[in-house]
Amino acid sequence: QVQLVESGGGLVQPGGSLRLSCAASRTDVSFYTLGWYRQAPGKERELVAAIASGGSTDYADSVKGRFTISRDNANSTLFLQMNSLKPEDTAVYYCARVEPDSGRVDYWGQGIQVTVSS
Repeated sequence: QVQLVESGGGLVQPGGSLRLSCAASRTDVSFYTLGWYRQAPGKERELVAAIASGGSTDYADSVKGRFTISRDNANSTLFLQMNSLKPEDTAVYYCARVEPDSGRVDYWGQGIQVTVSS
């Protein structure tokens, strides 16, 4: 069973930074698109950023210029560098693996809380 485990969340003041990590096991992530999603209270889960197997990236408009997604295939790890954090970035963040044929997420991490507050 594929496992995705997030780390690096927590409480940060507005304008601060956090770096999320997602360690994958029992899968060779180099063949897959990987993504970060988030879900705020009372809202639907949304895509934050994605990175394809070839390294191309895609970002939600709300995080462009502030967040950077990257991957380390050798260590099966996905990262999300979050800078200039805003209170509206507060959410549970999930990493995900995308099934290549359907384009749908086939595995989710358990999620990690990010809270931006003074």
